[in-house]
Amino acid sequence: MKNATFRQLRVFSEVARQLSFSKAALAMHLTPPAVTMQIKELESHVGLPLFERSGRQVALTTAGEYMLVYARKILATLKDAEDAAARLQKLEIGTLTIGMVSTAKYFLPRLLAEFQREHEGIEVRLIVGNREQLLKMLQGNEVDIAIMGRPPKEMATRAEPFAAHPHVFVAPVDHPLLKRGHLDVPALQPYSFIVREQGSGTRAAMEKFFGDANFEPKVTMEMSSNETIKQAVMAGMGLSFLSLHTIGLELDNQLVAILDVQGAPVVRAWNVVHTLSKLLSPPAEAFRYFILERGEVFLAEQYGRHIRMAPLGAN
Repeated sequence: MKNATFRQLRVFSEVARQLSFSKAALAMHLTPPAVTMQIKELESHVGLPLFERSGRQVALTTAGEYMLVYARKILATLKDAEDAAARLQKLEIGTLTIGMVSTAKYFLPRLLAEFQREHEGIEVRLIVGNREQLLKMLQGNEVDIAIMGRPPKEMATRAEPFAAHPHVFVAPVDHPLLKRGHLDVPALQPYSFIVREQGSGTRAAMEKFFGDANFEPKVTMEMSSNETIKQAVMAGMGLSFLSLHTIGLELDNQLVAILDVQGAPVVRAWNVVHTLSKLLSPPAEAFRYFILERGEVFLAEQYGRHIRMAPLGAN
């Protein structure tokens, strides 16, 4: 292993994360042959195959699983050294890796575009996952900072709320419940629900709401994609419970409607999160400051017209 390069370890880690040579090549701005070459060279240094390949299917070998643990430790230590050097130089340059739950993709890229206009020396990389996946990324030092809803209690982190995050009940625009106006929770009993997968923050918020109301919804479909859920709702296949920040376009175009259910919207908070063991690099600190200063105003401007709600932190 002494002749392995950091580049080979980075490529190996990315292929292991994506379990795809072509996706790893795309993420790293390389060609698939270049990725294959880097992996072959690393395998020659290790003396064992790191991946099992069956057509387009890729899986880690036992040796690959062991090597991945050490590769990530080496890369994390290198990143910490780079961050320390940047802090000493007080420069806002380098790469910032942000993890986000899938719901945040509806607003975070626009905020990041504004951030990058003000910090041109920072290259931003985005990684998307559900809440459980994001916690693993934080724990493995795969992301500098994370944008998520429910703050993690499973590990030592600093979680700072930056904006209100309302969740609402969504229906097709011709649904009969819309004619009834304000609804109590039992009025939802006859209707089917299309819900997010276990492990997502949206699912957890829905289950807490219904648990507090002693209500058992009729769940007929479970999906990991907000987009697919919205299409199913529009098609009349059921009701759903979604983040308001995922349905702005559909509300503007009157493709879905919000049900006025007692106790809703369920208002949580968006949090910017990093592990306490990690000293933030200047790019990460700049982004943290930016999101805390701009996040709430941006989201209020984009989505505030759809519901009335007190700002985050208001009494």
